Amino acid sequence: MAGGNTGASGRAGGEFVLKPWELRGEGREFEKLGGELAKAVTALEQGLAALGAPWGADQPGSGFAAVYGQARGELVDGLRGLAGRVTGVGAGLHTMAGRTADADSSAASGFGATAVPGAAGSAGAPGVSPVTSAVYSTAPGATPGAVPAVPEDRPV
Repeated sequence: MAGGNTGASGRAGGEFVLKPWELRGEGREFEKLGGELAKAVTALEQGLAALGAPWGADQPGSGFAAVYGQARGELVDGLRGLAGRVTGVGAGLHTMAGRTADADSSAASGFGATAVPGAAGSAGAPGVSPVTSAVYSTAPGATPGAVPAVPEDRPV
């Protein structure tokens, strides 16, 4: 992706950090890529249409046209669907960023704290609360402020 550090934190103990501002940035990248792919599909479709039907109307040409027409439609439809899904990943990352920010703010207020102003890349933007990055731990004895790992079920 765009060089973000939204995934593994590099810390020992199985922690990962979610930074809403990075998720939003990656979401914008996916949306941009989806839009570029959609434009490329349109250009491909127009280019193929401009070729016309150079295979002829004889028996071999007609056989080719029947298979080509179906395959061409499936290819273009599949590529359009892929462009939509890539764009959808971007929208999903925006949703994930918002939910992470909301969860962090809610957790902080539950402990009587507030989020750190200016920590988010969109601090000061209308309707956007400044939040810190969320740290989730999967290690026993995690540092304070980290969400504890869910204990695994063990037979008695």
